[in-house]
Amino acid sequence: MGGDNYRAMVPTSSATYPQLAPRPVGKQIHHLYRDRLGLFTNSGQYREQSLVAKLYDGRLSGEPNVKLHVWSAPDLSRPTFKEATAKENEYRKTKKGESFGPSWSTHWFKLQFTLPYDWVHKPQVELHWDSNSEAMVWTEDGKPLQGLTGGGERTEWIVPKEFRDYDKEHTIYIEMACNGMFGNPTGGDTIQPPEPNRYFQLGEADLVSVNLDARALFYDFWIIGDAAREFPEDSWEEHQALQVCNEIMDCFIAGEGSTPCIKECRDIAKRYIGDKVDSADVYKTDNDAIVSAIGNCHIDTCWLWPWAETQRKIARSWSNQCDLLDRYPEHRFVASQAQQYKWLEQLYPYAMDRVKDNIKKGNFQTIGGSWVEHDTNMPSGESLVRQFLYGQRFFESRFGERCRTFWLPDTFGYSTQLPQLCRLAGMNRFFTQKLSWNNINNFPHTTFNWVSLDGSQVICHMAPCETYTAEAHFGDVRRSVTQHKSMDQDATSLLPFGKGDGGGGPTFGHLEKLRRCRGVSDKVGLLPRVKMAESVDEFFDRLEKKAATGETEFVTWYGELYLELHRGCYTTQADNKRNNRKAEVLLHDIEYLATLATIGGEKGYKYPKKALDGMWEDVLLCQFHDCLPGSAIEMCYRDSDEAYARVFKTGQNLLHDAVGALGFDDSLTGLKRQHDVTLETLGWTRGQDVRRERQHVESNLAFLEQSLGREPTPQETDVCDQPSPYSLLSRSISVQETGKNVFVLQNEQLKVEVTEGAITSLYDIQAKREVLPKGQKANQLVIFDDKPLYWQAWDVEVYHLNSRKELKASSSTTITEDSPQRVAVSTTTKISEKSWIKTTISLSAASDPSKPSLVETEAEVEWHETMKFLKVEFPTNIRNTEASYETQYGIIRRPTHYNTNWDMAKFEVICHKWADLSEHGYGVSVLNESKYGFATAGSLMRLSLLRAPKAPDAHADMGRHHIKWAIMPHAGPLDERTVRAGYEFNYPMRVHKHPAPASVEHLMSAFKLASGSSPSLVVDTIKRGEDDEDVSNGDMPAKKGRHVIVRVFDSLGGLSRGTITLGPVKVTKVSKCNLLEDELEEMKVGKEGLEVELRAFEVASYKLLLE
Repeated sequence: MGGDNYRAMVPTSSATYPQLAPRPVGKQIHHLYRDRLGLFTNSGQYREQSLVAKLYDGRLSGEPNVKLHVWSAPDLSRPTFKEATAKENEYRKTKKGESFGPSWSTHWFKLQFTLPYDWVHKPQVELHWDSNSEAMVWTEDGKPLQGLTGGGERTEWIVPKEFRDYDKEHTIYIEMACNGMFGNPTGGDTIQPPEPNRYFQLGEADLVSVNLDARALFYDFWIIGDAAREFPEDSWEEHQALQVCNEIMDCFIAGEGSTPCIKECRDIAKRYIGDKVDSADVYKTDNDAIVSAIGNCHIDTCWLWPWAETQRKIARSWSNQCDLLDRYPEHRFVASQAQQYKWLEQLYPYAMDRVKDNIKKGNFQTIGGSWVEHDTNMPSGESLVRQFLYGQRFFESRFGERCRTFWLPDTFGYSTQLPQLCRLAGMNRFFTQKLSWNNINNFPHTTFNWVSLDGSQVICHMAPCETYTAEAHFGDVRRSVTQHKSMDQDATSLLPFGKGDGGGGPTFGHLEKLRRCRGVSDKVGLLPRVKMAESVDEFFDRLEKKAATGETEFVTWYGELYLELHRGCYTTQADNKRNNRKAEVLLHDIEYLATLATIGGEKGYKYPKKALDGMWEDVLLCQFHDCLPGSAIEMCYRDSDEAYARVFKTGQNLLHDAVGALGFDDSLTGLKRQHDVTLETLGWTRGQDVRRERQHVESNLAFLEQSLGREPTPQETDVCDQPSPYSLLSRSISVQETGKNVFVLQNEQLKVEVTEGAITSLYDIQAKREVLPKGQKANQLVIFDDKPLYWQAWDVEVYHLNSRKELKASSSTTITEDSPQRVAVSTTTKISEKSWIKTTISLSAASDPSKPSLVETEAEVEWHETMKFLKVEFPTNIRNTEASYETQYGIIRRPTHYNTNWDMAKFEVICHKWADLSEHGYGVSVLNESKYGFATAGSLMRLSLLRAPKAPDAHADMGRHHIKWAIMPHAGPLDERTVRAGYEFNYPMRVHKHPAPASVEHLMSAFKLASGSSPSLVVDTIKRGEDDEDVSNGDMPAKKGRHVIVRVFDSLGGLSRGTITLGPVKVTKVSKCNLLEDELEEMKVGKEGLEVELRAFEVASYKLLLE
């Protein structure tokens, strides 16, 4: 039984387990010891007994050590350093506790300080400045050094060694801006309109001696405490973290917070975080990291502050980063938006030099490749191209490199053709995180291939930390794995950290926390291992290699990345959106005509590259993702109004010059109407209205000449401007009142019945088909209650549809036009006591049987509503589960039903110049000339017109508006007729007099599609080459020769072939090129012109070398 094998009980340890229990020991009450941790580092009732009280071991305030004088800039101006320190400015004495304002004002402080002898050799001395507002530290000779945020954040400026001499007075200047990081919102709610009379108290202006060991312990304890709070309670790592934290607190109490005990506390902490966290050496281990942290500073180019304040934010924020890059060798910082670099270059050359120096070192990194972080929903295709063209050229010209990653973390959804345009702009990868804001569905991927309409793809990564302004917390690192949705394919992720939106960027605290997070991972484990990314490009390079070698086949996402939020941005700030569309059209026409003028115009004419660049830069700036969408404060729209005014003024002058260089002169007198020439700026011939009018005039002239038996005098030809009595007899268009407030407008294609201002019948005569459901009304104005959950200017929620209210006409309908060319009726509708809308429905003569007729509406609106949404509805007899919408360079199809939450989420969508609902054999297109919001629910189409949010702009959209839209029924499927009608509805007919029309007609025929070309092809842009020697603005080396860039795309989604005619234009070489105008492959020129073949929805650019 084993009993005989007795073993003596011999102690195996030198320690003796006591026989008697000396005292009772209870189990820790876990949550109490965990909750205790907050007492050590907060500023509550135990502040003076906590670690916070030991962070500084000396403080100097007021005279004689700190002297303050202030000069307040007049009239909310933002003077330069030179202006602020001019001798005539009188600086008065001031002190802590004084308040400064009002909102948006600027105050310059002259701060003179002296250190006592015992401070000269202290480890670190800082100036702590907290005016509860943003500020900038300047040297006495005008060098911007560092930004200060205020309100307890980033209030420290490290006094440099050269200022640390005994008993010598040093001077710095501090520029105080009377706004916080998020502007001046009323009542503290970030998105409310600015409070104009906000004052800021100077709460701190002290010199402090920093206890570096206490500060280091503060961050040690922060991260270990987070481990105790956030690790699973059933893990030993969580329990160990809690024990270490409590041991630190007990040691601190026992040592009464003395210097030796703080060092002992740090030794205790190293048992959990390791002994390398005080330097970049913490990252120098052989352990692989899966989280790559990258510093960034998302500065909204405008939002809750105007452009002028953005310019100061850039200097403050990037100067901060240059300082941190010097102090933390592992730190890497990325910044996008070429416009912001240009502002820094123009306004803060010293700061720009610091940025350039760090770019050369590789630790300050350009990214994004675009002019601004722009909206991608509403800009035209060519605007998206120019964002990349101007952005990439700026980065290359200033820093010798192009960006490889498109960086757009905060934009409100992403257009379906972006992958193709990114590839054509030299970028294979895309970073964002905004779809984490979806308020209905959870986007299913983190790392994936995003595929555009033409099949082009980019590698997309959406940070699983779900922010672009991470605070570098323990939880941010942890969420980089727990919220990662592509772990089965690749577990790595980016962690973009740094104060953002209002600027600032990473702080030293962020970098200290990340060091300790890495220490925890290496010492204890469980926390994902983080490293400081060498670059964003390095992160994507590894993903790209895995995809290229076939090691990983990433999942795909086809089509738009639709943000299920901020749908109201398609409509808010209507004038701003209208200006965008008009500016894009104007630039298109100028570039086309100016190109022709440099080829066949008068000698001495020069392509206005500098002026066009200025126009484009203004337009691209206004496409920033809080400006064009309508989500900025009122001050921003004053800025954009001024920018657009410059664009239109310059544009009209350039247009006049180009037309004049082509020989047109509207001041010529005595010319016959035959000398009127339509400037066809689109890639096909239209001009039906002018041709119809000219045919009418020529017919009258011939009749008059025949009657007189001679050529008529100028006075006699005046009658030819009037409708011919013979043409009136054979009119094909009419308007009649058929009943009380009932009118019928009819041409050869359509019969339109208008009852009390709404269309009650729309009959297609040729198709023998009624378009409207029985008893329903098209052009019906409807209004909705519009109160989103929070983001007023941004959002419209699905429940707003429940509040639909029809608006009834408040006046009788009257005939307002009855001519051989057009008939129209007008009606006024009262919206409220303050608001009304006058609509004019018109129908033109059907002069071209191949073109469907339009039922056009022009609306004049006086709008003074509060949280209302005005729309116009078009019920149809069409059945389809999908509707089609024009997007940049193509068509996107979206559901008309609510089968799933993904379908229902698209209750309001973006469209450009048209939307279409078609079934087999028939369809209806709705055109617009300045709107972007649309919806199709079942067979009902709905165009969004105006909103009335009150935040962040209390006066958004208030006032007078002019809006145009049209209904175009069409037999057959959606095809080039709708595409071209959308262009023609937006691009004005320009008619000018020319003394010899035949001499210019051949030139004007250049760069058009030849007959027989696929009608789906669109010649979208004609411009001169960026670096032609006679055009170059000097940013990049000029190239010999003169080039024309021709951009064409397939608009319908199929293989398209065609020929672009060259007319009299002689070319010696044609190359296909990318968006940056790098030549890719040589093309052949056929007898009729440039022969092209494009895949479905392909965007192709060609570079023609002129003789």
